Amino acid sequence: MEPVNLFDLATRQSQWLAVRQSAIASNIANANTPGYTANDVEPFEKVLDRTAVTLAATQAGHLGAKTANAGFNVKPEDANGAIMPSKNTVVLEQELMKAGEVRRSFELNTAIVKAFHSMMTMVVKS
Repeated sequence: MEPVNLFDLATRQSQWLAVRQSAIASNIANANTPGYTANDVEPFEKVLDRTAVTLAATQAGHLGAKTANAGFNVKPEDANGAIMPSKNTVVLEQELMKAGEVRRSFELNTAIVKAFHSMMTMVVKS
């Protein structure tokens, strides 16, 4: 079984965060658009649940299977009782809180990758 590659996982989360930030920015940009429905990306945990870790063929005699492709689904959010008279479901306060969460997640992701990179560099230099 393959070890979990932290760099691949961090890359996948970074891509997910970029898609989520784009959805949030679109929501904020359309806050005054009549009939606009706010969108969000499915949680990263669900993306990971759909990603299968499988055996890989490293030599000609090995049997292997392909890893499942886990995409990022942008879906309309459920209206939490805050629908404007124009039928717009964007709540700016919630969108700004989500943008802050994404920023903190990007910072954490970067810090983890830096730390892992430093550890790998120390191992190679030793």
